[in-house]
Order: sequence, then C-alpha cells, then structure tokens
Amino acid sequence: MHNDRFSTLASFVAAQLILFLLVVATIAANAESQSQSNPNTGAVNGSVIIVDAAGPSYVPGANVRLSGTTEFEAQTDNEGKFKFPTVLPGTYSVTAQFPSLEAKSTVVVEPGKTIEVVLQLSPAEVKSTVNVTATEEQVQTSSSTGTITEKTITNAPNANDRAETLLPLIPGVVRGPDGRINMKGARNTQSGALVNSANVTDPATGSPGLDLPIDVVSSVQVISNPYDPQYGKLTGAVSTVETKTSNFEKFHFSIQNIAPRMRVRGGSVLGIGGATPRVTVTGPVVKDRIAITQSFEYRYIRTPVNSLPATQRDTTFEGVNSYTQLDLNLSSKQTATVSLAMYPQKLKYLGLNTFTPQSSTPDYHQRGYQLYGQHRYVLGEGGLLTSQFSYKTFDADTTSHDSDPYRLLMETTEGGFFNQQTRRSSRFDWDEMYQFAPQHLLGTHQLKTGLTYAYSKYDGIQTFQPVEIDGASGVAIERITFGQSNWARLHQHETSWFASDQWMPLSRLSFDFGLRFDSDTITSSVHAAPRGGFQLALTSDGKTMLKGGAGVFYDRVPLVIPAFTSLPDRTVSYLDASGAASESIHYVNGIGGGLENPRSTSWSLSISRRVAEPFIVEVGYEHRTTSHDFVVSPVTRAEASAIELSNYGGQSYREFRVVGRYTFHNQVVNASYVRSRAYGNLNDFFQFFGNVTKPVVQPQAEGRLSFDAPNRFLTWGEFHVPWKLTVMPVFDVHTGFPYSVQDEYRDYVGPRNSRRYPRFSSFDAQVLRPFSIPFGDRHLRAKAGLSVFNVFGHFNPRDVQTIQTSSHLGEFYNDAWREFRGKLVFEF
Repeated sequence: MHNDRFSTLASFVAAQLILFLLVVATIAANAESQSQSNPNTGAVNGSVIIVDAAGPSYVPGANVRLSGTTEFEAQTDNEGKFKFPTVLPGTYSVTAQFPSLEAKSTVVVEPGKTIEVVLQLSPAEVKSTVNVTATEEQVQTSSSTGTITEKTITNAPNANDRAETLLPLIPGVVRGPDGRINMKGARNTQSGALVNSANVTDPATGSPGLDLPIDVVSSVQVISNPYDPQYGKLTGAVSTVETKTSNFEKFHFSIQNIAPRMRVRGGSVLGIGGATPRVTVTGPVVKDRIAITQSFEYRYIRTPVNSLPATQRDTTFEGVNSYTQLDLNLSSKQTATVSLAMYPQKLKYLGLNTFTPQSSTPDYHQRGYQLYGQHRYVLGEGGLLTSQFSYKTFDADTTSHDSDPYRLLMETTEGGFFNQQTRRSSRFDWDEMYQFAPQHLLGTHQLKTGLTYAYSKYDGIQTFQPVEIDGASGVAIERITFGQSNWARLHQHETSWFASDQWMPLSRLSFDFGLRFDSDTITSSVHAAPRGGFQLALTSDGKTMLKGGAGVFYDRVPLVIPAFTSLPDRTVSYLDASGAASESIHYVNGIGGGLENPRSTSWSLSISRRVAEPFIVEVGYEHRTTSHDFVVSPVTRAEASAIELSNYGGQSYREFRVVGRYTFHNQVVNASYVRSRAYGNLNDFFQFFGNVTKPVVQPQAEGRLSFDAPNRFLTWGEFHVPWKLTVMPVFDVHTGFPYSVQDEYRDYVGPRNSRRYPRFSSFDAQVLRPFSIPFGDRHLRAKAGLSVFNVFGHFNPRDVQTIQTSSHLGEFYNDAWREFRGKLVFEF
C-alpha cells in the first residue's frame, strides 16, 4: 500500500515537474522571441591566448565566465574561442582560467553591438586588454548539473561544512542509509575520488580518504560514465574536487564559526554540541611568482541518535584538517602547485543506532597526510605537458570500550564490540599527461595521452571476540567463536596508459575516442578499456545538443580484499535450551576462483535544449552493468565449510532524468526528476568486513541495493532578495530506502530488500547577509547567516526494527529532527 501511495505521489511530482518545465519553457521561449526581435541586446565573443617569445598561441579548454546582470559559462573550443551571443546591456566581468593561469577583464555591453575580447593568460590576477569589433557568433548549449560551484559551496545549507556533503545536490547522487554518498547507483567503494586530479581513495578499502577544509575548495564535480580514458580504477562515477589558486596580488584572511554550538537535550544545556572554527589565509610570497594558501580547521561535533536516552545518544567526532598549498609561476608557460594535507580524526561510538548503544560500538581513529605536486608546461601552439605526483598515507584503528561478551538481543545489544582493527596503508602515484596542440586532418583533432604508475602497500590485523545471539525467549540460541588472527602484509604495483582523440569533423559534430590499459600485480592481468562519445548540434543555432557514449571500465582491488584469508576462522554453534551446542559448523576464509578486477560497461544518451538564454532543459538516460564484483557468502561442504570471497557478484543501474536550470537577474533555479533502479548482489565485501564488521554473514542473495531510491524529485535555487540577503532553499524528496526482514538468528526471511523506509522529504534553507565592522581606519567584511534543516519537521527515520519475532517489527526510529545552525564569517 505504501509503495502504491508513493507511486501515485511520484507520478504527481513527475507531472508537476514536467508542467513546471513546460511553463518555464513557454515563458522563456516568449522571452527569447522578444529578445530576438528586440535589438536591445548585445554579444560578447572572444579568444583566450598565451604569449611567449615565439608569439601568441590560442588555448583550448579554458573556462570562461561572464558575470554581471546575468551569468554565463563556456569553455574555449579547439581554436581557443568562446561566445556569448545574447547579453543584456550592462557592465560585466569576463574571467578565463587555465591551471594556475588567469585573465580578467571588464566589458560594457551596448544594445546591438558585439564585444570582441582577447584574454591573455598570465599569473593569477593579471588583467588583459579588450578590443571591440562587430561579429555574429553561435553559442554552445551546456548544463552544469554535475558541478557544485564555489558560489553554491558558500551559499548552500551544509550541516557538516564539508564539500562532499553537497554532492546530493546533483541528480542521481544520494546519501545512503549508512550515511555514505552513493553516486549514480554505485557503492561508495566503487567510485573514484580525485582532488586536483590526484587519487585520494584509501588504498586499503577504496573509500574516499581525504578531508579538506571547505574554504579551499573552488568546485566539486561528479562525472558519471567518464568516457575520457584518463579516468580509471572505478566502475561507477568519479567525484573531482578542485582547490582555489592562491592569491598572487594581496593577502586575504577569513575566520569562521568561532562560536561553539550548545548541546541541548530535553530543554537543558549539557555542554558543547559542536565547535568548528576555521582560519584561512592566502597571499603572495613573491609577487606574481609564488603565492601560498594555508587553511586550518578544528572540528568537534556531537551527532545525536534521537531515539536513545538524552545523555547517551551522541556520537562524538574530533578532528583537525590542515591544508597548505604553494602556487608557483615559474615562467610565462610554466606553473606548478605543491600541497600538503593532514587529516587526523577520532570518532567515538562509530555505528551508534537505536539497537546498538554506546557501550557496544567501536571507536575509530584515523591518521594520515598527503603530499602532492603538479607541474604544467605549455608547449608550442597549445600543447600542454602535465607532470604530477602524490604520496598518501592512511592509517586507521578501531577499538572497543570493554571486553564484556558481545551479545545481540532482540531489541538492543550488550557488551563490548567484538572486532578490533589496525590498518597501515600508503600509496605513491606518478602521472604524466600530454595534450597535443590541435591537429588538422579531415577536421580538427585534439589528442591526449598519459601514463600512470602507482605503488601501494598495506599492513593490518584484525582480532575477534566471541559473539552470542539471544532469541525471543531471552536465552542464547547461537554462539560464534573465532580463531587466531594473523598480520597481513601486501603491496601492489599498478600501471596505466591511455590515449584519446577529440575529433571535430564538422562545426556541429564532435567525437571522443579513447583507449585505456590497466594492469596490477594483485590480479596479474592487463585490461583494455575502450570508450567513445559524440556530441551533435541538432540545430544551426547550436542550442539543441544530442550527446551520447559508451565505455568499458575496470576497478581497483582494495588491499583488504587479498588480505581476507588472514582473518581468523570462525565456528558457529547452535545452542539448545540448556546452552549446550547441538550443532557446530567450522568456517575457514577462502577466495574462490582467484581475484579479478571488477568490470562495468555503460552507455548514455541525452538531449538538451537552451530554450532561451536563461533556460536549459535536459532529458537523459544511462545504463551500467557491473560484473566480477566482490561478494562473500557462507558455503557449507561435507569436507570443509568456508566464508568464501569471490568475483561472482554483479549489479546494474538504470537512470532516466529530466533536468532544468533557469537563470534570471543573477537568480538560479534548478529542478530535476530522476527515475532509477539500482539492483544487484547484496553481500558486498565491505558490508560485512568494513570499519563496522558484522558478526553474521548471511547467504548471498540479489535485490534492490540498500541505497536504491526509484523516484527522486530535487529542486534548489540561489536568490538575492532585498536587504542584501542571499537565500538558498533545497527541497529533496525520494522513495524510502529498502530493508530486509530477519529471523532471530539474523538470517534473512523472504525476498531481500522487499520493504522500504517511509518516503524521505526534507526542506533545508540557508540565509546569508553581508555586513561590515569598523576596525580602525578600515572596515572588516563579514557575513552572518542561519541554516535550518528539515524545516517542516517531516518524519525521516534512520533505523527500523527488522527482527521478525519482535513485537516492534517494522517500527521506525531515530527521526532526523528539525535543526538550526548559525554561521558567522569574518574576512579582511
């Protein structure tokens, strides 16, 4: 019945979204018709160049932004040109950016005239010249639904003040029931994570493993089905974070969140609920040559499980993030970036929930740093050589609070957590990539090739204590005991090579072809991954674009996977009424059939239309199938039973989406509807042997994945309203996540993941206002704001009773209550 109600709601929401898009399209089409018949608009066209002793050369792939009465974004084509054809009269700033290079200019747009801008890239903050001519150009249709910009990072309601927590603003990205970000139907460990093009995943687990202060982040992007072969070691999507270039002109300081939040429980203040002060400074060391950014952040956060007693409901996070970046302009054609990030943290009561109190959870300790360097050299007429290295360490420990026996009861858990872990891992990466100057043969070709080498290692051990399961009668019905643990010491060499060609045979048609080879010493294999895509302008004005592509992807092998056989054996004993073992099964840990790299094939197709200059609508579909995924399952044999790890798993993801973006007078509205299906094997390795290990490994089964949300409507916007207020509301509604029913032995009953949580619905908003504070003969710039999460207090539970014999089966707990957060920023 619940699913029927939600299907009805989903249909209603979809219909409302389509109606919204049609209405806006009609309004925008009328507006465009009027603008085309009205000569009171102008245009801004131009090119981006770099000048050295050999003279000027055009720069393809530079990002260009026009800001003023309205905002536009574009990227230079293979000849270094860009165009904005329909611009309202007014004063605008034009900014072009290329790695560590920048050009800025100011233009005045007049009715009926076209401004031709020549932007000369120089060290950041150096401005360029402007020339005026009269020409007519076309515009490329683009959509930024996959990118979170710096402006949005500043204005969006963000409970954790982390850049990655904003990724659910992108259609197809959800925060799953375990709190992790799942991108485009892939598990957290199947996706890639890059910071400034460097791999920042944990070598041991494959999960993202680098925390940055949000103040240094300029953009966050999710690339689904990345058909560019430079992206590898994934079977899902990839998130890329870019940091800000240091200020070469003058020093800039910012201080945020200096006031702590109180911990309010039952109307009383019980200490500190959170403290997240941040300090960032950026400025020149040697003017126009060397600049530095230093950001430091301390985080102390208590997060409640609202269904537990008031004084025993909080997880406690404490961490420090330090980020240092040096940007160097070595010459007119050479730039470099060096950075050091450190991110120690402690999380007390990891995995706390309604049925696992604080005493039965583990504590998690993490330490690590990353040293990174990148050198960029512009060669000849547009060639670019990029050399990059990174060295990353990621150490983690989980510890229990006491040694009392771990007992799973019907409604709660008792005793100290049964698993302790020690992990020491590191990885060194070296990347070389060369982008050739544009070539001309039956059109224009943009060739690129690259080579990557990585070395990673892992040392770790896990110890296990006995586990007891109590039945409905309150007596023990099962006992699990474990053998001796062993240290696991592993290392891996990985090499990759890729080549790609962006071919534009016609002005309205381009193709992307690529081939990637990956090899590693864990699987002793070499894989070829071909990829290709196309983009076709269906109309002569370039406002209707058809895009598509297909590709093959191979994933990495996290180092805890081959270390599985070092984990202790286990014995499962079923107990009679007297507590004696009536049956016992001994399981060894084995790897069935050897290890292989998970593999996915995907394809996508979309059509987008710039209905009018401010309005873009896109309809798209994508499909991905993954095979050779890592799964575990108990296997009972007469000669020897085993908990078997194998590559027999698989999953699939389908997504249909409708996305719209409307910009008017510097206001932005985004709306999307996504219909998706994430289905596959449910015994993912890290579900049972992650940071919070599960004592019972159930037989393998298939079903909807735990983060499957078939229907999702998302809308958010940025509005500048009177009294200098910036308001950003976010409304997110989607199908509740699936869950399974278990018997008292924790074995699953009936079809897996056949039931669902209630529909998730949350309306969040942040309001910001700038002001100034007199400070001697100067004024300090400041911003004050308020964020509200779950404004309407919708029931969004995070826990459910799944035990069949419990009288509370199917009841939901741990509601995400309405929450308020203040914001205070000082800048000078």
